[in-house]
Amino acid sequence: MNSPAAVSETAIPELSLVHRGKVRDVYRVGEDRLLLVATDRISAFDCILPTPIEKKGAILTALSQFWFRKLESVVGNHLITTDLAEMPEAVCNHDELRGRSTLVHRTDVFPVECVARGYLEGSGWKDYQATGSICGHQLPPGLKQCDKLPEPIFTPATKAAEGHDENIGFDVVSEILGETTAATLRDLTLRLYGIASEYALTRGIIIADTKFEFGLNKAGEILIIDEVLTPDSSRFWSAENYSPGKAQPSFDKQYVREYLETLDWDKKPPAPPLPDDVARATKERYLQAYNLLTGSDLPL
Repeated sequence: MNSPAAVSETAIPELSLVHRGKVRDVYRVGEDRLLLVATDRISAFDCILPTPIEKKGAILTALSQFWFRKLESVVGNHLITTDLAEMPEAVCNHDELRGRSTLVHRTDVFPVECVARGYLEGSGWKDYQATGSICGHQLPPGLKQCDKLPEPIFTPATKAAEGHDENIGFDVVSEILGETTAATLRDLTLRLYGIASEYALTRGIIIADTKFEFGLNKAGEILIIDEVLTPDSSRFWSAENYSPGKAQPSFDKQYVREYLETLDWDKKPPAPPLPDDVARATKERYLQAYNLLTGSDLPL
């Protein structure tokens, strides 16, 4: 579904490209600011697919802004603005960036993915099946796939530049960051997840798990950065249709993973294209997540 409205890659000649990630193109804006442009690229199994998902970047940007504002009383964030008109001239002259761009304060990023899990799925479910535990958390025997955990747990992971992130224990995080910082990030992760998951339930969505990223600003303050509680960084399930013991229908890219699992593909680049109906259904799931969580339509 290579719609002309979809943006697979951006180019801003006036700015220096710092990094082109799986989804975001990152540009330097002066010494202390960055421009994060959420494209419509989608990845699965650590491969970027050749088929963009129309409006995906705008959904991630708007939903992250919603959560940044909702959670700013708990922890500061790096957000400056998502309004193109308030950005430097080099940016606001590019209309294709509208709705998908975030101007942020630059931070020193902690090299750990901070993951909170409230339910048993994904790599956590695989670890539990193999060892009865996740990242050092011993769990009760006999849990089923997608069961709610007795309490949310902190299951950090390495931030791999290439390939798969790997789950690690709190002791490893302490070795990387120091025990005090590790404990602070753990506590922030669980507190943010608790607040967000409680709110989401009132909107009919279970947040099964999510990952946060944090950075340190020039004043030495810990900020939440990147994206927050989006369908790319979280598992969103329907609370009404929740039924443990099997995989759950989701409002995230699990739908794409499940389609790819039906193919004879070795999960190595190049990734196969998505059929139009799969791309369209993925966009609809992302939009539904945004509409349910925010109670509003996506701003155009």
